[in-house]
Amino acid sequence: MSDNSMSGVIPQCLTAIRDISVLNLARNNLTGTISNVEVSEDSSLEILEIGRNRLGGQVPKSLAKCTKLKVLNMGNNNITDSFPCLLKSISTLRVLVLRSNNFYGGIECQNTNGIWLELQIIDLAHNNFRGEIQGILWKTWQEMMVTEDGIQLTIKGKQLRKIYNNRSSPYNRESYGSSYGFEEVSLGFEYGISITVTNKGSEMNLVKILSIFTLIDFSCNNFSGPIPKEMGEFKSLHVLNLSRNAFTGEIPSSFVNMGALECLDLSQNKLSGHIPPQLGKLTFLSFLNLSNNQLVGRIPTSTQFSTFPEASFTGNKGLWGPPLTVDNKAGLSPPPTVNGRPPNSGHHHEVNWDLISVEIGFTFGFGVAIGSLVLCNRWSKWYYRAVCNILLKIFPQLKERIGIFI
Repeated sequence: MSDNSMSGVIPQCLTAIRDISVLNLARNNLTGTISNVEVSEDSSLEILEIGRNRLGGQVPKSLAKCTKLKVLNMGNNNITDSFPCLLKSISTLRVLVLRSNNFYGGIECQNTNGIWLELQIIDLAHNNFRGEIQGILWKTWQEMMVTEDGIQLTIKGKQLRKIYNNRSSPYNRESYGSSYGFEEVSLGFEYGISITVTNKGSEMNLVKILSIFTLIDFSCNNFSGPIPKEMGEFKSLHVLNLSRNAFTGEIPSSFVNMGALECLDLSQNKLSGHIPPQLGKLTFLSFLNLSNNQLVGRIPTSTQFSTFPEASFTGNKGLWGPPLTVDNKAGLSPPPTVNGRPPNSGHHHEVNWDLISVEIGFTFGFGVAIGSLVLCNRWSKWYYRAVCNILLKIFPQLKERIGIFI
């Protein structure tokens, strides 16, 4: 029943059906609160799609009964609630989309022991989540840690490269852009629904979600503190978007372990320090945005980094090197200067010795010449006689006018 113009509230009779496995009400004009939606005990519901409506209220507590739930999309509504920790008890959950609502607070679930063993897409973008993210949180997302040698999914990284570069597409090409395409690959679990995620700076519409696609999008929130180094354990993660938050500290060097990563967006945070040169080893990385942070130092010179445009690094006053600054010749080019000084320099009155050495040499030579004329009478007479002879040769008429005979 998606993509219609249905209005009003969600009938409780729909969610109360025990044997229903897919309920898709997305992209309608449904209103009202979802807090009172009841799901039957022992529900068979696997996919619940209510995104892009005008629903409000809080996440229904009865969703905890959906022990078989794999996909939950509540994005683009008016839901106001804290992070739904009740969902942590659903170990089968693979896709969680809460983007563009009014969720708030932290995402820690200290009183919940549930583990998302199969989670592959989590989208919390455009909400009011805040606070630091503890490293222990990431260790419970087992699916994103599986490598191509793992048991659960055996061809993650290499297969995704094939999918991204193929132009025949069951995906919505208009939403995703002409430069990216997908082919349909049968890899087991496949969701016949459509969700919108942000990838490579643009929104894309996934018409089918393959079991190999993994994404974390926490953009446009108020998360703070350092980025947990534990994220480097997500060896099968393809898209990581932490942009437009307040993350601080350095970019974790452990990111080098995310060998399947294709898109990394850390822009518009407060990250500092140098760009880890190890990121140049991420051979699948085709989109990088580190702009508008507080990064310093030279941009790594690996082949991978040479493919990224200037826009990937702008807004970092301490960064230098291609593509921000051009090398004058082979070797290292000097860092950019601010008022004639390197950025972050602690010396406010540095001496330009090249200029001073020229001035000292001129002054010394001039002093020697004038001093000799003043102090030595013999040199003085010889100097004046030589000057007069030169003037008389140039201007002979001076001899008759002033009566000088040399």
